Amino acid sequence: MEKEEKLIYSWPEHGITYEIFVQSFCDSDQDGKGDIKGMESKLPYLQDLGVEAVWLMPIMPSPSYHKYDVTDYKNIHSDYGSLDDFKHFVDSAHAHDIKVVIDLIINHTSSQHPWFLEAIKGKDNPYRDYFVWADKDSIAEEISKKETAFDSGNITQWHAVNGDSTAEHYYGYFTGEMPDLNYDNPEVREEVYNIGKFWLQDIGVDGFRLDAAKHIYPDERAEDSHAFWEEFKGEMQKVKPDVYLVGEVWANTETQSPYAKGFSSLFNFDLAYSILKSIEEGTDGSAFVSGHGLEMDMDKSLVERFKENKEALQKVNPDFIVATFLSNHDQNRVMSVLEDDEKKAAVAASILFTLPGAPYLYYGEEIGMKGMKPDPNIRESFLWNKKEADDCRATWIKAEYSTDKKVAPLSVQMEDPNSLFNHYKKMIRLRRSSETLTKGDIDYVEMNNKNLISFVRVNGEETLLVIHNISAEAQELDSEILGDKSLYFSSATWDEGAPIAPYSTLILK
Repeated sequence: MEKEEKLIYSWPEHGITYEIFVQSFCDSDQDGKGDIKGMESKLPYLQDLGVEAVWLMPIMPSPSYHKYDVTDYKNIHSDYGSLDDFKHFVDSAHAHDIKVVIDLIINHTSSQHPWFLEAIKGKDNPYRDYFVWADKDSIAEEISKKETAFDSGNITQWHAVNGDSTAEHYYGYFTGEMPDLNYDNPEVREEVYNIGKFWLQDIGVDGFRLDAAKHIYPDERAEDSHAFWEEFKGEMQKVKPDVYLVGEVWANTETQSPYAKGFSSLFNFDLAYSILKSIEEGTDGSAFVSGHGLEMDMDKSLVERFKENKEALQKVNPDFIVATFLSNHDQNRVMSVLEDDEKKAAVAASILFTLPGAPYLYYGEEIGMKGMKPDPNIRESFLWNKKEADDCRATWIKAEYSTDKKVAPLSVQMEDPNSLFNHYKKMIRLRRSSETLTKGDIDYVEMNNKNLISFVRVNGEETLLVIHNISAEAQELDSEILGDKSLYFSSATWDEGAPIAPYSTLILK
Protein backbone atom coordinates (compact mmCIF):
# COMPACT_ATOMS: atom_id res chain seq x y z
CA MET A 1 0.00 0.00 0.00
CA GLU A 2 1.17 3.54 -0.71
CA LYS A 3 2.14 5.88 2.11
CA GLU A 4 -0.95 6.91 4.06
CA GLU A 5 -2.22 10.36 3.16
CA LYS A 6 -4.24 12.74 5.30
CA LEU A 7 -7.65 11.16 5.83
CA ILE A 8 -10.34 12.28 3.40
CA TYR A 9 -13.52 13.72 4.91
CA SER A 10 -16.39 12.82 2.60
CA TRP A 11 -19.60 12.69 4.64
CA PRO A 12 -22.38 12.40 3.68
CA GLU A 13 -21.73 11.41 0.05
CA HIS A 14 -19.11 8.74 0.81
CA GLY A 15 -18.46 9.01 4.54
CA ILE A 16 -18.65 6.42 7.31
CA THR A 17 -21.43 6.62 9.92
CA TYR A 18 -21.50 4.74 13.24
CA GLU A 19 -24.91 3.68 14.61
CA ILE A 20 -25.30 3.87 18.41
CA PHE A 21 -27.95 2.54 20.77
CA VAL A 22 -27.25 5.05 23.55
CA GLN A 23 -28.66 2.81 26.29
CA SER A 24 -26.03 0.14 25.56
CA PHE A 25 -23.04 2.28 24.63
CA CYS A 26 -21.45 3.90 27.69
CA ASP A 27 -22.88 4.46 31.17
CA SER A 28 -21.28 7.52 32.80
CA ASP A 29 -23.21 7.55 36.08
CA GLN A 30 -23.37 3.79 36.82
CA ASP A 31 -27.15 3.64 36.84
CA GLY A 32 -27.01 0.68 34.46
CA LYS A 33 -28.01 2.57 31.33
CA GLY A 34 -25.86 4.25 28.74
CA ASP A 35 -26.25 8.02 28.49
CA ILE A 36 -25.28 11.10 26.52
CA LYS A 37 -22.35 12.05 28.75
CA GLY A 38 -20.95 8.54 28.44
CA MET A 39 -21.31 8.67 24.67
CA GLU A 40 -19.62 12.07 24.60
CA SER A 41 -16.64 10.63 26.50
CA LYS A 42 -16.15 8.16 23.64
CA LEU A 43 -15.97 10.73 20.84
CA PRO A 44 -12.13 10.55 20.78
CA TYR A 45 -12.46 6.77 20.26
CA LEU A 46 -14.89 7.22 17.39
CA GLN A 47 -12.70 9.89 15.78
CA ASP A 48 -9.64 7.65 16.08
CA LEU A 49 -11.57 4.71 14.60
CA GLY A 50 -12.22 6.93 11.60
CA VAL A 51 -15.98 7.44 11.55
CA GLU A 52 -17.31 10.75 10.23
CA ALA A 53 -20.82 10.76 11.70
CA VAL A 54 -22.95 9.05 14.30
CA TRP A 55 -26.55 7.94 13.91
CA LEU A 56 -28.30 7.71 17.26
CA MET A 57 -31.22 5.38 17.79
CA PRO A 58 -34.16 7.17 19.48
CA ILE A 59 -33.23 9.54 22.31
CA MET A 60 -36.64 11.12 23.02
CA PRO A 61 -38.89 10.28 26.00
CA SER A 62 -40.67 6.95 25.56
CA PRO A 63 -42.19 4.18 27.72
CA SER A 64 -40.21 1.43 25.95
CA TYR A 65 -36.54 0.43 26.22
CA HIS A 66 -36.03 0.93 22.45
CA LYS A 67 -37.84 4.30 22.41
CA TYR A 68 -39.45 3.93 18.99
CA ASP A 69 -42.73 5.16 20.54
CA VAL A 70 -42.25 8.79 21.45
CA THR A 71 -44.18 10.72 24.11
CA ASP A 72 -42.38 14.08 23.74
CA TYR A 73 -40.78 15.07 20.44
CA LYS A 74 -38.79 18.04 21.79
CA ASN A 75 -36.99 16.51 24.71
CA ILE A 76 -34.45 13.86 25.77
CA HIS A 77 -35.31 10.69 27.67
CA SER A 78 -34.42 11.28 31.32
CA ASP A 79 -32.32 8.08 31.46
CA TYR A 80 -30.04 9.61 28.83
CA GLY A 81 -29.71 13.12 30.23
CA SER A 82 -31.06 16.55 29.39
CA LEU A 83 -31.44 18.74 26.34
CA ASP A 84 -28.45 20.75 27.56
CA ASP A 85 -26.42 17.53 27.78
CA PHE A 86 -27.37 16.74 24.22
CA LYS A 87 -26.58 20.21 22.91
CA HIS A 88 -23.14 19.88 24.52
CA PHE A 89 -22.73 16.48 22.88
CA VAL A 90 -23.56 17.87 19.44
CA ASP A 91 -21.06 20.71 19.86
CA SER A 92 -18.40 18.29 21.08
CA ALA A 93 -19.06 15.87 18.21
CA HIS A 94 -18.65 18.71 15.72
CA ALA A 95 -15.37 19.68 17.41
CA HIS A 96 -14.22 16.08 16.75
CA ASP A 97 -15.25 16.37 13.05
CA ILE A 98 -18.20 14.05 13.64
CA LYS A 99 -21.69 14.91 12.37
CA VAL A 100 -24.82 13.93 14.31
CA VAL A 101 -27.87 12.20 12.80
CA ILE A 102 -30.78 11.26 15.06
CA ASP A 103 -33.65 8.87 14.65
CA LEU A 104 -36.89 10.77 14.00
CA ILE A 105 -39.98 8.63 14.51
CA ILE A 106 -42.85 10.43 12.83
CA ASN A 107 -44.83 7.58 11.27
CA HIS A 108 -46.44 7.01 14.66
CA THR A 109 -46.42 8.25 18.25
CA SER A 110 -46.65 6.38 21.52
CA SER A 111 -50.15 5.51 22.70
CA GLN A 112 -49.10 7.50 25.80
CA HIS A 113 -48.35 10.65 23.79
CA PRO A 114 -50.53 13.60 24.91
CA TRP A 115 -51.99 13.87 21.40
CA PHE A 116 -53.31 10.31 21.52
CA LEU A 117 -54.49 10.54 25.13
CA GLU A 118 -56.61 13.49 24.02
CA ALA A 119 -57.74 11.78 20.79
CA ILE A 120 -59.28 8.80 22.59
CA LYS A 121 -61.50 11.05 24.70
CA GLY A 122 -64.04 11.29 21.92
CA LYS A 123 -64.84 12.08 18.31
CA ASP A 124 -65.18 15.78 19.04
CA ASN A 125 -61.74 16.13 20.58
CA PRO A 126 -59.50 18.51 18.57
CA TYR A 127 -56.75 15.87 18.47
CA ARG A 128 -59.03 13.11 17.19
CA ASP A 129 -58.03 13.77 13.58
CA TYR A 130 -54.32 13.54 14.41
CA PHE A 131 -54.77 9.77 14.08
CA VAL A 132 -56.51 7.39 11.66
CA TRP A 133 -59.91 6.00 12.66
CA ALA A 134 -62.42 3.65 11.08
CA ASP A 135 -65.78 2.15 11.93
CA LYS A 136 -65.42 -1.49 12.93
CA ASP A 137 -67.83 -2.74 10.26
CA SER A 138 -66.04 -0.88 7.46
CA ILE A 139 -62.72 -2.55 8.32
CA ALA A 140 -63.98 -5.99 9.34
CA GLU A 141 -62.02 -7.64 6.54
CA GLU A 142 -58.84 -5.74 7.46
CA ILE A 143 -59.19 -6.68 11.14
CA SER A 144 -59.52 -10.37 10.25
CA LYS A 145 -56.27 -10.40 8.23
CA LYS A 146 -53.35 -12.11 9.98
CA GLU A 147 -50.51 -11.00 7.76
CA THR A 148 -47.04 -9.91 8.78
CA ALA A 149 -44.54 -7.87 6.81
CA PHE A 150 -40.77 -8.03 6.68
CA ASP A 151 -40.41 -4.93 8.84
CA SER A 152 -43.21 -5.83 11.25
CA GLY A 153 -44.36 -8.99 13.00
CA ASN A 154 -47.68 -7.39 13.87
CA ILE A 155 -50.60 -9.45 12.55
CA THR A 156 -53.27 -6.77 12.76
CA GLN A 157 -53.08 -3.04 12.09
CA TRP A 158 -56.45 -1.93 13.49
CA HIS A 159 -56.89 -1.63 17.25
CA ALA A 160 -59.81 -1.06 19.61
CA VAL A 161 -59.44 1.60 22.31
CA ASN A 162 -59.39 0.05 25.80
CA GLY A 163 -60.46 -3.28 24.34
CA ASP A 164 -63.86 -1.98 23.26
CA SER A 165 -64.25 -3.94 20.04
CA THR A 166 -67.59 -2.24 19.29
CA ALA A 167 -66.07 1.24 19.04
CA GLU A 168 -64.10 2.89 16.27
CA HIS A 169 -60.66 1.37 15.74
CA TYR A 170 -57.43 3.29 15.23
CA TYR A 171 -54.65 2.37 12.82
CA GLY A 172 -51.26 1.28 14.17
CA TYR A 173 -49.08 -0.45 11.62
CA PHE A 174 -46.56 -1.81 14.13
CA THR A 175 -48.53 -2.26 17.37
CA GLY A 176 -51.45 -0.82 19.26
CA GLU A 177 -48.91 1.04 21.40
CA MET A 178 -47.77 2.90 18.26
CA PRO A 179 -50.79 4.65 16.67
CA ASP A 180 -50.05 6.02 13.20
CA LEU A 181 -50.35 9.73 12.58
CA ASN A 182 -52.85 11.02 10.03
CA TYR A 183 -50.89 12.87 7.35
CA ASP A 184 -54.03 13.88 5.52
CA ASN A 185 -54.41 16.39 8.35
CA PRO A 186 -52.42 19.60 7.59
CA GLU A 187 -52.14 20.30 11.33
CA VAL A 188 -50.21 17.04 11.79
CA ARG A 189 -47.85 17.97 8.98
CA GLU A 190 -47.20 21.36 10.53
CA GLU A 191 -46.53 19.79 13.94
CA VAL A 192 -44.02 17.39 12.41
CA TYR A 193 -42.27 20.06 10.36
CA ASN A 194 -41.85 22.17 13.49
CA ILE A 195 -40.39 19.18 15.34
CA GLY A 196 -37.81 18.60 12.61
CA LYS A 197 -36.89 22.29 12.48
CA PHE A 198 -36.47 22.36 16.28
CA TRP A 199 -33.78 19.66 16.20
CA LEU A 200 -32.01 21.16 13.20
CA GLN A 201 -32.16 24.82 14.18
CA ASP A 202 -32.31 24.91 17.98
CA ILE A 203 -30.23 21.83 18.80
CA GLY A 204 -27.91 21.73 15.79
CA VAL A 205 -28.18 18.15 14.55
CA ASP A 206 -27.09 17.52 10.97
CA GLY A 207 -29.90 15.27 9.82
CA PHE A 208 -32.36 12.51 10.50
CA ARG A 209 -32.76 8.82 9.97
CA LEU A 210 -36.47 8.50 9.18
CA ASP A 211 -37.99 5.38 10.67
CA ALA A 212 -40.68 3.41 8.81
CA ALA A 213 -40.61 5.87 5.90
CA LYS A 214 -42.57 3.48 3.69
CA HIS A 215 -45.61 3.51 5.98
CA ILE A 216 -46.61 7.20 6.14
CA TYR A 217 -49.54 6.06 4.00
CA PRO A 218 -50.66 2.46 3.33
CA ASP A 219 -49.00 0.65 0.41
CA GLU A 220 -51.93 1.39 -1.89
CA ARG A 221 -51.20 5.12 -1.37
CA ALA A 222 -47.49 4.91 -2.04
CA GLU A 223 -47.56 7.98 -4.29
CA ASP A 224 -48.86 10.02 -1.36
CA SER A 225 -45.94 8.79 0.74
CA HIS A 226 -43.49 9.80 -2.00
CA ALA A 227 -45.05 13.29 -2.18
CA PHE A 228 -45.00 13.69 1.60
CA TRP A 229 -41.27 13.03 1.85
CA GLU A 230 -40.52 15.53 -0.92
CA GLU A 231 -42.53 18.09 1.03
CA PHE A 232 -40.80 17.15 4.29
CA LYS A 233 -37.37 17.52 2.67
CA GLY A 234 -38.29 20.94 1.31
CA GLU A 235 -39.46 22.11 4.74
CA MET A 236 -36.25 20.91 6.43
CA GLN A 237 -34.12 22.62 3.77
CA LYS A 238 -35.74 25.94 4.69
CA VAL A 239 -33.77 25.93 7.96
CA LYS A 240 -30.82 23.74 6.90
CA PRO A 241 -30.18 23.67 3.13
CA ASP A 242 -27.69 20.80 3.43
CA VAL A 243 -29.84 18.68 5.76
CA TYR A 244 -29.12 14.95 5.47
CA LEU A 245 -32.13 12.59 5.38
CA VAL A 246 -31.65 8.82 5.28
CA GLY A 247 -34.78 6.72 4.99
CA GLU A 248 -35.73 3.25 6.11
CA VAL A 249 -37.60 1.88 3.10
CA TRP A 250 -37.33 -1.87 3.56
CA ALA A 251 -38.13 -2.95 0.02
CA ASN A 252 -36.72 -3.90 -3.37
CA THR A 253 -35.22 -1.41 -5.84
CA GLU A 254 -38.46 -0.94 -7.78
CA THR A 255 -40.35 0.06 -4.64
CA GLN A 256 -37.48 2.14 -3.25
CA SER A 257 -36.79 4.21 -6.35
CA PRO A 258 -39.64 6.76 -6.15
CA TYR A 259 -38.61 7.59 -2.57
CA ALA A 260 -35.20 8.83 -3.73
CA LYS A 261 -36.58 12.31 -4.48
CA GLY A 262 -37.52 12.88 -0.86
CA PHE A 263 -34.33 11.60 0.71
CA SER A 264 -30.60 12.17 0.56
CA SER A 265 -30.09 8.43 0.98
CA LEU A 266 -31.80 5.08 1.54
CA PHE A 267 -30.41 1.94 3.15
CA ASN A 268 -29.50 -0.83 0.70
CA PHE A 269 -30.95 -3.83 2.54
CA ASP A 270 -30.43 -6.27 -0.32
CA LEU A 271 -26.71 -5.50 -0.44
CA ALA A 272 -26.36 -6.32 3.26
CA TYR A 273 -28.08 -9.67 2.74
CA SER A 274 -26.07 -10.35 -0.41
CA ILE A 275 -22.69 -9.75 1.24
CA LEU A 276 -23.40 -11.98 4.23
CA LYS A 277 -25.12 -14.71 2.21
CA SER A 278 -22.30 -14.80 -0.33
CA ILE A 279 -19.75 -15.23 2.47
CA GLU A 280 -21.89 -17.88 4.16
CA GLU A 281 -22.02 -19.86 0.91
CA GLY A 282 -18.52 -18.94 -0.25
CA THR A 283 -19.93 -18.01 -3.67
CA ASP A 284 -20.60 -14.67 -5.33
CA GLY A 285 -24.25 -14.63 -6.35
CA SER A 286 -25.32 -17.46 -4.04
CA ALA A 287 -28.99 -18.19 -4.65
CA PHE A 288 -31.32 -17.01 -1.92
CA VAL A 289 -34.67 -15.38 -1.48
CA SER A 290 -34.32 -11.74 -0.54
CA GLY A 291 -35.85 -10.35 2.62
CA HIS A 292 -38.82 -9.10 0.64
CA GLY A 293 -39.89 -12.52 -0.59
CA LEU A 294 -38.56 -11.85 -4.07
CA GLU A 295 -36.17 -14.18 -5.85
CA MET A 296 -33.20 -12.10 -6.90
CA ASP A 297 -31.41 -12.39 -10.21
CA MET A 298 -28.68 -14.86 -9.30
CA ASP A 299 -27.16 -14.78 -12.77
CA LYS A 300 -25.65 -11.48 -11.72
CA SER A 301 -22.84 -10.81 -9.31
CA LEU A 302 -23.21 -8.88 -6.09
CA VAL A 303 -21.47 -5.92 -7.75
CA GLU A 304 -23.75 -5.96 -10.80
CA ARG A 305 -26.84 -5.92 -8.55
CA PHE A 306 -25.32 -3.10 -6.48
CA LYS A 307 -24.74 -1.04 -9.63
CA GLU A 308 -28.29 -1.59 -10.86
CA ASN A 309 -29.72 -0.38 -7.55
CA LYS A 310 -27.46 2.68 -7.47
CA GLU A 311 -28.17 3.65 -11.08
CA ALA A 312 -31.94 3.21 -10.70
CA LEU A 313 -32.06 5.50 -7.66
CA GLN A 314 -29.73 8.09 -9.17
CA LYS A 315 -32.01 8.33 -12.21
CA VAL A 316 -34.67 9.63 -9.84
CA ASN A 317 -32.26 11.76 -7.78
CA PRO A 318 -28.85 12.48 -9.36
CA ASP A 319 -27.45 13.40 -5.92
CA PHE A 320 -28.68 10.19 -4.31
CA ILE A 321 -26.33 8.50 -1.80
CA VAL A 322 -26.38 4.71 -1.36
CA ALA A 323 -26.26 3.85 2.35
CA THR A 324 -24.40 0.55 2.66
CA PHE A 325 -24.18 -1.62 5.77
CA LEU A 326 -23.76 -5.18 7.03
CA SER A 327 -26.22 -5.14 9.92
CA ASN A 328 -28.15 -2.74 12.12
CA HIS A 329 -30.38 -2.77 15.20
CA ASP A 330 -33.07 -4.77 13.36
CA GLN A 331 -30.86 -7.59 12.04
CA ASN A 332 -28.97 -10.45 13.64
CA ARG A 333 -25.38 -9.42 14.27
CA VAL A 334 -22.74 -10.16 11.63
CA MET A 335 -20.61 -12.46 13.81
CA SER A 336 -23.60 -14.62 14.72
CA VAL A 337 -24.83 -14.81 11.12
CA LEU A 338 -21.33 -15.87 10.05
CA GLU A 339 -21.14 -18.61 12.71
CA ASP A 340 -18.72 -16.73 14.98
CA ASP A 341 -16.02 -16.93 12.31
CA GLU A 342 -13.80 -13.88 12.69
CA LYS A 343 -12.15 -14.38 9.28
CA LYS A 344 -15.56 -14.26 7.59
CA ALA A 345 -16.49 -11.14 9.57
CA ALA A 346 -13.22 -9.51 8.52
CA VAL A 347 -13.75 -10.11 4.81
CA ALA A 348 -17.33 -8.82 5.16
CA ALA A 349 -15.89 -5.57 6.53
CA SER A 350 -13.34 -5.48 3.70
CA ILE A 351 -16.12 -5.74 1.11
CA LEU A 352 -18.17 -3.01 2.81
CA PHE A 353 -15.31 -0.52 2.95
CA THR A 354 -14.08 -1.12 -0.59
CA LEU A 355 -17.48 -0.70 -2.26
CA PRO A 356 -18.80 2.75 -3.20
CA GLY A 357 -21.50 4.41 -1.16
CA ALA A 358 -21.67 5.71 2.39
CA PRO A 359 -21.01 2.81 4.80
CA TYR A 360 -22.81 2.43 8.14
CA LEU A 361 -21.20 0.55 11.00
CA TYR A 362 -23.37 -0.80 13.83
CA TYR A 363 -21.84 -0.24 17.26
CA GLY A 364 -19.79 -3.23 18.42
CA GLU A 365 -19.48 -4.66 14.92
CA GLU A 366 -15.84 -3.63 14.98
CA ILE A 367 -15.14 -5.87 18.00
CA GLY A 368 -17.22 -8.78 16.74
CA MET A 369 -20.18 -8.43 19.11
CA LYS A 370 -22.69 -11.25 18.71
CA GLY A 371 -26.45 -11.41 18.87
CA MET A 372 -29.53 -13.09 17.48
CA LYS A 373 -33.13 -11.96 17.73
CA PRO A 374 -35.26 -11.17 19.70
CA ASP A 375 -34.23 -7.54 19.38
CA PRO A 376 -32.82 -6.90 22.89
CA ASN A 377 -30.19 -9.57 22.22
CA ILE A 378 -28.85 -7.70 19.19
CA ARG A 379 -28.64 -4.50 21.27
CA GLU A 380 -26.48 -5.74 24.14
CA SER A 381 -23.90 -3.59 25.91
CA PHE A 382 -20.63 -2.56 24.30
CA LEU A 383 -17.60 -4.26 25.90
CA TRP A 384 -15.03 -1.53 26.53
CA ASN A 385 -12.83 -3.39 28.95
CA LYS A 386 -12.58 -6.59 30.97
CA LYS A 387 -15.65 -6.76 33.18
CA GLU A 388 -13.90 -5.97 36.45
CA ALA A 389 -12.25 -2.89 34.93
CA ASP A 390 -15.13 -1.66 32.75
CA ASP A 391 -16.51 1.49 34.38
CA CYS A 392 -18.52 2.35 31.26
CA ARG A 393 -20.41 -0.88 30.57
CA ALA A 394 -24.20 -0.66 30.71
CA THR A 395 -25.88 -3.32 32.85
CA TRP A 396 -29.54 -2.77 31.97
CA ILE A 397 -29.51 -6.11 30.14
CA LYS A 398 -27.82 -9.38 31.05
CA ALA A 399 -25.88 -10.29 27.93
CA GLU A 400 -26.58 -13.65 26.35
CA TYR A 401 -24.34 -13.33 23.29
CA SER A 402 -21.77 -10.57 23.79
CA THR A 403 -20.32 -11.81 27.07
CA ASP A 404 -16.73 -11.66 28.31
CA LYS A 405 -16.33 -15.35 27.54
CA LYS A 406 -17.51 -14.97 23.94
CA VAL A 407 -16.19 -11.55 22.84
CA ALA A 408 -12.82 -9.98 23.56
CA PRO A 409 -13.38 -6.42 24.84
CA LEU A 410 -12.05 -3.41 22.98
CA SER A 411 -9.13 -2.87 25.38
CA VAL A 412 -7.82 -6.38 24.63
CA GLN A 413 -8.37 -6.12 20.88
CA MET A 414 -6.57 -2.76 20.72
CA GLU A 415 -3.39 -4.50 21.89
CA ASP A 416 -3.68 -7.33 19.34
CA PRO A 417 -2.54 -6.29 15.84
CA ASN A 418 -4.45 -9.24 14.36
CA SER A 419 -7.75 -8.49 16.10
CA LEU A 420 -11.00 -7.81 14.28
CA PHE A 421 -10.96 -4.27 15.71
CA ASN A 422 -7.57 -3.54 14.17
CA HIS A 423 -8.77 -4.98 10.87
CA TYR A 424 -11.73 -2.58 10.89
CA LYS A 425 -9.48 0.32 11.76
CA LYS A 426 -7.04 -0.64 9.00
CA MET A 427 -9.79 -0.93 6.37
CA ILE A 428 -11.32 2.42 7.37
CA ARG A 429 -7.88 4.05 7.15
CA LEU A 430 -7.29 2.42 3.78
CA ARG A 431 -10.57 3.75 2.42
CA ARG A 432 -10.17 7.25 3.81
CA SER A 433 -6.60 7.65 2.57
CA SER A 434 -7.62 6.83 -1.03
CA GLU A 435 -9.67 9.15 -3.26
CA THR A 436 -10.38 6.15 -5.48
CA LEU A 437 -11.69 3.84 -2.74
CA THR A 438 -13.66 6.71 -1.23
CA LYS A 439 -15.16 8.38 -4.30
CA GLY A 440 -14.35 6.26 -7.35
CA ASP A 441 -16.80 4.58 -9.70
CA ILE A 442 -17.18 0.80 -9.81
CA ASP A 443 -17.28 -1.86 -12.50
CA TYR A 444 -17.59 -5.61 -12.19
CA VAL A 445 -14.60 -7.74 -13.20
CA GLU A 446 -15.21 -11.35 -14.21
CA MET A 447 -12.49 -13.49 -12.61
CA ASN A 448 -13.97 -16.80 -13.83
CA ASN A 449 -14.15 -17.89 -10.21
CA LYS A 450 -17.33 -17.64 -8.15
CA ASN A 451 -15.31 -17.88 -4.91
CA LEU A 452 -14.11 -14.35 -5.60
CA ILE A 453 -15.91 -11.02 -5.44
CA SER A 454 -13.99 -8.77 -7.80
CA PHE A 455 -14.36 -5.27 -9.21
CA VAL A 456 -12.44 -2.18 -10.20
CA ARG A 457 -12.70 1.23 -8.55
CA VAL A 458 -11.92 4.02 -10.99
CA ASN A 459 -11.12 7.66 -10.21
CA GLY A 460 -9.70 9.72 -13.06
CA GLU A 461 -6.55 7.99 -14.27
CA GLU A 462 -6.26 5.70 -11.24
CA THR A 463 -7.78 2.22 -11.38
CA LEU A 464 -7.70 -0.23 -8.48
CA LEU A 465 -8.53 -3.91 -8.96
CA VAL A 466 -10.17 -5.24 -5.79
CA ILE A 467 -10.40 -8.99 -5.18
CA HIS A 468 -12.03 -10.62 -2.14
CA ASN A 469 -11.69 -14.35 -1.54
CA ILE A 470 -14.92 -15.32 0.24
CA SER A 471 -14.05 -19.02 0.49
CA ALA A 472 -12.16 -21.17 2.99
CA GLU A 473 -9.62 -22.23 0.34
CA ALA A 474 -6.79 -20.33 -1.35
CA GLN A 475 -7.81 -19.38 -4.89
CA GLU A 476 -5.65 -19.17 -8.01
CA LEU A 477 -5.77 -15.85 -9.88
CA ASP A 478 -5.87 -15.39 -13.64
CA SER A 479 -2.52 -13.87 -14.61
CA GLU A 480 -3.98 -12.33 -17.77
CA ILE A 481 -6.52 -10.39 -15.73
CA LEU A 482 -3.87 -9.29 -13.24
CA GLY A 483 -1.62 -8.10 -16.07
CA ASP A 484 1.24 -5.88 -14.92
CA LYS A 485 -0.61 -4.36 -11.97
CA SER A 486 1.39 -3.74 -8.80
CA LEU A 487 0.43 -4.51 -5.21
CA TYR A 488 -1.51 -1.71 -3.51
CA PHE A 489 -2.86 -3.57 -0.46
CA SER A 490 -3.21 -7.11 0.85
CA SER A 491 -4.88 -8.17 4.08
CA ALA A 492 -2.75 -11.34 4.09
CA THR A 493 0.73 -12.22 2.87
CA TRP A 494 0.74 -12.33 -0.93
CA ASP A 495 3.50 -12.77 -3.48
CA GLU A 496 3.09 -11.95 -7.14
CA GLY A 497 1.62 -14.90 -8.99
CA ALA A 498 0.59 -16.65 -5.77
CA PRO A 499 -2.99 -17.67 -4.89
CA ILE A 500 -5.08 -15.34 -2.76
CA ALA A 501 -5.45 -16.59 0.82
CA PRO A 502 -8.82 -17.68 2.27
CA TYR A 503 -11.09 -14.84 3.43
CA SER A 504 -8.58 -12.20 2.38
CA THR A 505 -8.53 -9.06 0.26
CA LEU A 506 -6.07 -8.08 -2.47
CA ILE A 507 -5.95 -4.70 -4.17
CA LEU A 508 -3.76 -4.11 -7.22
CA LYS A 509 -2.99 -0.82 -8.93
